[in-house]
Amino acid sequence: MKFGVFDHLDYGGAATPGEFYENRLKLGELYEQVGIYAYHMAEHHATPLGMAPSPNVFLSALAQRTTRLRFGPVVYCLPLYHPVRLLEEICMLDQMSGGRLEMGIGKGISPIEHGYYGLDYDRAPAMYREALELITEGMKGGVLNFKGEHFQVEDMPINCLPVQTPHPPLWYGVVNPASALWPAENNVNVVTNLPAGPAKEVAEAFFGRWRETHAENDPEPLMGMTRYIVIAETDEAALETARRAYPVWRKSFFTLWDRYGKSPIGVHYAETFDGMVETGQGIAGTPDRVRDEIQRQYDEAGINYFLCRFAFGDQTLDELRRTVELFGEKVIGEL
Repeated sequence: MKFGVFDHLDYGGAATPGEFYENRLKLGELYEQVGIYAYHMAEHHATPLGMAPSPNVFLSALAQRTTRLRFGPVVYCLPLYHPVRLLEEICMLDQMSGGRLEMGIGKGISPIEHGYYGLDYDRAPAMYREALELITEGMKGGVLNFKGEHFQVEDMPINCLPVQTPHPPLWYGVVNPASALWPAENNVNVVTNLPAGPAKEVAEAFFGRWRETHAENDPEPLMGMTRYIVIAETDEAALETARRAYPVWRKSFFTLWDRYGKSPIGVHYAETFDGMVETGQGIAGTPDRVRDEIQRQYDEAGINYFLCRFAFGDQTLDELRRTVELFGEKVIGEL
């Protein structure tokens, strides 16, 4: 079992933005120390849900604060970039980190955020596919020529390639079994926020299709599942922190949707942390309780990668350190 971290970089409001970023970088150092495999972050714009609208800026700082921790966005919202610019930045970041970038790709989930960029959300899927094609073609090196509906490049020399060939590992968000087939066929790692039961259906579709389309000795891709995690010396202390912090995160998540009187499509989060516990998407308690629940869900879902949402809401750095240190000392080793 590999363990990762997923982080929206949502703003709890207790620190200045500069202090907020520094605290997240300190956590990144701690993730590496306790044995986390990779740090995955979200990309959002004009909302306290995501305080890193430029993932590469934040990740370039993280690259200099760590030496082994892998990292990347889940996902780069490809329609919001000119793909030539993103191609160059990805190659730079993979070089600067010694080949530690994990490259999440997608179209983004928010029509509101796309609108701030002057984009029609209905065009996002086509722009996403075209941008991905251009970026992966550019990573072959040489001279890039690309002629698409949305992007065109002519005779562009490629002077910097990623360390990882043919490109950094790709990641994709999945919400239903049908959407797991393309990633499986193309050896793309996937992550889901679903409860364990529906996640099992995704995992079965994903690994089943991967085995049909790949050789038996090919390295298996990662299928990850995210969970909110809070750990303390007692169940009561952990739940108290989680119950306080989760509504702050949830308010950030719905900030733009509420502003425009809209609802996210296909996304549901319980109003309270206790509601998340009921679905298994929130886990809080002593190290023993958290370890046992992670093992139970891991076995039920049939995944091979577990992503922890440690930092959310208004938790202090001390509270977050407590969770991560206990997780490293008493959960990772035993699992």
